[in-house]
Amino acid sequence: MTDSPTRGPASSLRRFASPVILLVLMWLVQTADAVLPGSFSGFGVRSWDVAGLAGIVFAPLLHASWTHLIANSVPFLVLGCLVAVEGARRFWAVTAIVAVVGGLGTWLVNAPGTLTVGASGLVFGYFGYVVMRVFAPGRVAHRILYAVIALVVIVVYGGSMLAGVFGAAQGVSWQAHLFGAVGGGAAALAARRRRPELDARSR
Repeated sequence: MTDSPTRGPASSLRRFASPVILLVLMWLVQTADAVLPGSFSGFGVRSWDVAGLAGIVFAPLLHASWTHLIANSVPFLVLGCLVAVEGARRFWAVTAIVAVVGGLGTWLVNAPGTLTVGASGLVFGYFGYVVMRVFAPGRVAHRILYAVIALVVIVVYGGSMLAGVFGAAQGVSWQAHLFGAVGGGAAALAARRRRPELDARSR
């Protein structure tokens, strides 16, 4: 579901508030983790531990280091804003689907006891959504626009996305990357099924 069309540059800019707020929250959490005793990383996704399933909610907000957070910040903001163009509700719906599918896939496929944190699963999910959104129904002009955006995204981020799955370095969760992308594709397909229903109601 997308938000109702609104007018004016201010309302258009508000669409991008959601990814910005989520990114600011990540930085605040990392700051608190650096200042307070102990580590928040234990609240991430711990594979094959039922209690570790709670990490599906918390893991995207947690990072192992400042370097980890900084590396995720720019692609998260760029790709997140591309999703948020369709409205805040769409952004949060896609984020939820990516977090759940990516988190569950990571929990199940990773070695038992492995702890996974970071927003890279969301980054790969937004990438998957933007690419798969090309196949959503709609006006030809819109689909051409989606295709152009997807092509640019593939050119800019495609190589790093493939490397993040097939050439991930030691200690980097390719599982979170892969299943995050799967979640993004699933979110795009869910939007595709939703669109005909909305079109039918509007007639």
